[in-house]
Amino acid sequence: MNSQLMKSLVGRISLAIAVALLLGWSLGPIYWALVTSFTPPNMLIGDTAHFWPPNVTFEHYGNLFGATSLSQGNEVKSVWPQFSAAFTNSLVTSLAATIATVIIAAFGAYAFVRMPFPGSGLIFSIVVMTMAIPAYTVMIPLYRLMIALGWIDTYVGITLIYVSAFLPLALWLMRSIYKSLSPSLEEAAFLDGASRTYTLIHIVLPIAMPGLIASAILTFLNAWGQFMVPLIFSPTLATKPLTVLIPEFVTRNYIDYGLMNAAGIVAIIPPVLVVVFLNRFLVSGLTAGATK
Repeated sequence: MNSQLMKSLVGRISLAIAVALLLGWSLGPIYWALVTSFTPPNMLIGDTAHFWPPNVTFEHYGNLFGATSLSQGNEVKSVWPQFSAAFTNSLVTSLAATIATVIIAAFGAYAFVRMPFPGSGLIFSIVVMTMAIPAYTVMIPLYRLMIALGWIDTYVGITLIYVSAFLPLALWLMRSIYKSLSPSLEEAAFLDGASRTYTLIHIVLPIAMPGLIASAILTFLNAWGQFMVPLIFSPTLATKPLTVLIPEFVTRNYIDYGLMNAAGIVAIIPPVLVVVFLNRFLVSGLTAGATK
């Protein structure tokens, strides 16, 4: 009996240690960024590490949202005009890509499941397999195409690139959900004279809403965190997002760690809010296609 209790105790302790290490590894960088964003500039160049800064300052957030200060002998001007423009760009391109991806996936996946045509299975497989293609392999031809179309540094160009990148996953997810739904409700609607479009919008999509929301969440998070695509296709503040702007706060002679981390903390607020408030839809959407 004592041996069993000892094994159980060791197992629980091991599990607790593993969870603590995982949380530390995952949340440690975020906590470090948060602490740095509240640390006075003169303490950032010291060798002493602090679990929490002895003197909390909002100077870095002030510089981010409009103030100008002196840090380590360098004048730190407000970056609010650039930051607000980049924040808007991130929001516009992420939302546009999310809306377009979800709409196309909702109708396209339904066509693959309920309106099959010769070669539809092969076409769907090819579309899904594009997820395995590394992004850097298509950057040069994609860049030449965007130059030819005049879509470099435009919302349209960035949004279309995001849609082409994230649509296969959304199609796969929605197809799995549609396949798990019984066609009996649709057949009853057809007997009552409803069109296929009406049936899809008013009957099928409300049932498949968890899958739609899960697709929207995944698309938004992926678009918000993109770095390589905007680094190449967004050379100016016309479409440059936060992921590209924040690293540019580094100058040749000075790195303002406080300002960069303050900007980073503000930048993660939208995706954190999405995950916190819509997490249950994400879980139910990802598991909906597993049961029938």
